[in-house]
Amino acid sequence: MNPDIKYIDLKQQILDRNTNMAGELRGQLRSKGAFLINLMSSPGSGKTSLLLQTIKNLQARVKIGVIEGDIESLVDSEKIVAQGIPAVQLRTGGSCHLDAAMVSTALAELDLEKLDLIFVENIGNLVCPASFDIGEEKKVMILSVPEGDDKILKYPMMFSVVDALIINKTDYLSLSDFDMNALRTRMQQTNPGAAIFEISCKTGDGVDEWCDWLLSCLLTATSRREEPCSSLDAGD
Repeated sequence: MNPDIKYIDLKQQILDRNTNMAGELRGQLRSKGAFLINLMSSPGSGKTSLLLQTIKNLQARVKIGVIEGDIESLVDSEKIVAQGIPAVQLRTGGSCHLDAAMVSTALAELDLEKLDLIFVENIGNLVCPASFDIGEEKKVMILSVPEGDDKILKYPMMFSVVDALIINKTDYLSLSDFDMNALRTRMQQTNPGAAIFEISCKTGDGVDEWCDWLLSCLLTATSRREEPCSSLDAGD
């Protein structure tokens, strides 16, 4: 590098600022007892359909809120609100992802004291959202069967950072050449710790297993908040 040239890595500065804000958001949410899920996918993979199925399954047991991210339109938010769920629409006007600052703005519009589980439906994109922490506890990706089992080869970073992968539209399996075993093998090599759920939002198959995982995550988070301080902490 030429010593006479001042080099500024803008991308790293942006990511660092975002990471710091995301950490503050995570602390705020934990203090309120709210659990944030970052839901990511390509356009048309079924994020909103999954949310509607999840709401139907959990609404009687869990207090849910939703933050919708879209370049334009209120279509998805209207579907969520119609189910009696509080929703905030973020219109990015062109941004390919949500960041911590955007999510912070949306969270200010929700009564966090009255929510257990908050879903953020991120912008449909398999590149940018993978790099931005938004204060979530879990990152979840949806891959639909029509997209093909080779997406993991094209967008490895997204698959590598998620805590759970949902394979949606399994009702199309008989009409496609999607190789579930190949996808699972690739996922095991890329991100062996991620949970995998095979779901059809059309038929409801697999939704119970997905919702059981969410409830388990909530229970674990609640248990951690309620754990008494260790003797070492008490002596500090």
